[in-house]
Amino acid sequence: MRSRLVQKRALLPAATMLISLAGIAVFAPAAFGDKTIDELGFAGKIPIEVGLNSAWIVLSGCLVMFMQGGLAMVEVGFVRGKNAGSIIPKFLVNFALAAALFWAVGFAFSFGDGNLLIGTSGWFVSNAQDFALAWPRYTNGVTVEALWWFQFTFCAIALAIVWGTTLERIKFGVYIVFAIVFAGFIYPVVAHWIFSDGWLRTNFHVQDFAGSIVVDVTAAASALAVLLVLGPRRGKYSSDGKARAIPGHNMPLFGLGIFILWLGWYGFNPGSTLTALDGRFPEIVIITTLAGAFGVLAAVSLMWIRTRAFDIGMSGNGAIAGLVAITGPAGYIDAWAAPIIGAIAGLIVVEGVLLIDRKIDDPIGVLSAHGLAGAWGALSLGLFAAPRLAEYNLPGSHGGFFYTGTFTQLGSQVVGIVAVFAFVFVASYAVFFACDKTFGLRVTAAQENAGIDISEHGMYGYPEQFIPAAELFGEGIIDAEDRVGTGPLSDPEVTSRDSR
Repeated sequence: MRSRLVQKRALLPAATMLISLAGIAVFAPAAFGDKTIDELGFAGKIPIEVGLNSAWIVLSGCLVMFMQGGLAMVEVGFVRGKNAGSIIPKFLVNFALAAALFWAVGFAFSFGDGNLLIGTSGWFVSNAQDFALAWPRYTNGVTVEALWWFQFTFCAIALAIVWGTTLERIKFGVYIVFAIVFAGFIYPVVAHWIFSDGWLRTNFHVQDFAGSIVVDVTAAASALAVLLVLGPRRGKYSSDGKARAIPGHNMPLFGLGIFILWLGWYGFNPGSTLTALDGRFPEIVIITTLAGAFGVLAAVSLMWIRTRAFDIGMSGNGAIAGLVAITGPAGYIDAWAAPIIGAIAGLIVVEGVLLIDRKIDDPIGVLSAHGLAGAWGALSLGLFAAPRLAEYNLPGSHGGFFYTGTFTQLGSQVVGIVAVFAFVFVASYAVFFACDKTFGLRVTAAQENAGIDISEHGMYGYPEQFIPAAELFGEGIIDAEDRVGTGPLSDPEVTSRDSR
């Protein structure tokens, strides 16, 4: 009880900050000369190309938002039934917090005018003139609202990826604290460095079309930080340190999640053109499809060689790895390179999952599918980036080795990966360490054994399967702390209060 009170008190300042920020928002419409954006719009003076581009980017953002549902289904499928319901409030609350923080400060830090380290203008998306990537400063671009929506969905999905490593044992309050820091500061800083006019883009010309570094390496760095503080699920490793499998309860839901994520990638990559008018996005659709497909084929083939079985989970991880890897190169490469990048990612994710699982409990393979595959995707630009596309997307950057015979761009990519990983890991570790030392990072052994659904949310995702007989027949409600063994045992040693 005391830990819950401490947790609630720790969250009150965060809630107060959000309310205060909302209260000082600037609601006046942005002005362009002697006209506001409303006056231009009502008079039909917004260029047609800006309207078309904005419509395309809003639609793309909707596809990226739908990835929240896909990732949720992946997680629901991969956890045990006693934890399935806990996935839903986590996604909803994190999405809501990310929206609030990215609107208030995150978008300004990311894309507002500023310096090489961070944006310093454009709070609450109040003035389009503060954003170089938005119309009217970018003549053939998109409205600032369309740009905010699209970039916000990137921030939100990066945050969602982090938590795939923490399933079945973390306190809900940690989600709230870290979401505020991640969406309000950590992710925006990285986005500014590479997507806007920060030092990695300006000084090193780091290429990252849609986020192999900004989204996936960032998420993996935070994921590793929380894993090192949180520790594995109880019962994951035997007394001699040998890992055992903890199967998910619903592979069909996992498969549905993979297809939803794949669909969302057609907003992620093609939408990152930020235009519908240069003819590039249909080719990026093909490139994205090929990489995902060859990721599946490579992962399934390698697992068959290893086990003589077509592994269900690895088929999905192969798809995600191929799609993650192509996220960074998608706008910089010709289609012939996509199958190579995707297939290598499919091999990487298999070996990565099997190796990492020996020591680190990563239930859905975030460190491999997003971290290792994301790093490979970023590095692949140093090999496969076409010079004409490098010049088109990022003047000053270079083609890859197979075009130029030099490793100039590969060196830039290494700098980008190392800098982002180091910053995000250190910042994230500090937040999780502070959470652990104040209200605690993980639930008690008894709560973990009973399941996060009931211990953190007071209800079951599958009531008919897990509801105790005492409640089923109206004999009284059992306190969450006494629900030892009411769900499938994650640790047979958890049998009494003395062992908690």
